[in-house]
Parts: sequence; structure tokens; C-alpha cells
Amino acid sequence: FLVKDLLIDWRWGEKWFMQHLIDGDPAANNGGWQWTAGTGTDAAPYFRIFNPILQGKKFDPDGRFVRRWVPELANVPKKYIHAPWEMDKTTQKAANCIIGRDYPSPIIDHAFARERTLEAFSVTKGNS
Repeated sequence: FLVKDLLIDWRWGEKWFMQHLIDGDPAANNGGWQWTAGTGTDAAPYFRIFNPILQGKKFDPDGRFVRRWVPELANVPKKYIHAPWEMDKTTQKAANCIIGRDYPSPIIDHAFARERTLEAFSVTKGNS
């Protein structure tokens, strides 16, 4: 998300993680961030841009992880757990989770970000 949706240099993420990981390993951390960014010796292709909503649904279909670590979303119905901003106002009130107050609105639209990233990366495609 940081690299491919927001187009932020992977080194910012690497630095932040190394400052906060209790088991940080420079080789694993740098390698992971380089893979994500599409750089390095065994990089993910530039067009591999994970959809955070679909990844959440695939690997946490019931939202157990989200509910545990994001208490603001604890009462959000399963249908909206990976996209709480899609709740109508009545559902937000019932879940005690008002978007923009209790939980932030999305900072970027993933579909827009994906297209922007593909365009940005395609400019350098084939140039080395």
C-alpha cells in the first residue's frame, strides 16, 4: 500500500519498520521492501499491486484479526469489516463507528492509485 498505492519510496517503510520491529533483520526487511517496490534481484513485477480489501477478505474473511487489532472496528458487521467506509449512517451508528470521527475515511481510492502506479511504472518499463 505504502509503495504501490501512495508511491512513497520503499526506503521510508524500511526505515520505519527497522525502528519498530523487535526482531528486525536488515537483510529480510530490506529484501521484503525491495520485493514490494519491484526492485532488487527477485522483485515482484511492477504490475503486481495488491488490493488491500481483497487481501483482507482472502486472509481474514471473518475480520478476527481486524477486530482484535483495530478496536474502532470491533462492532462493524462482517460485510463491512474490510471496507467500513461503505457502511451507511445507520449502520455506522449501530456499530459505534462513525467514519471520519471514530475511524478515518480512506486516504486514497485504490482503483485510482492502481492506475496511477501502473502509469508511473510503465514510463520506466524497458529503460535500464
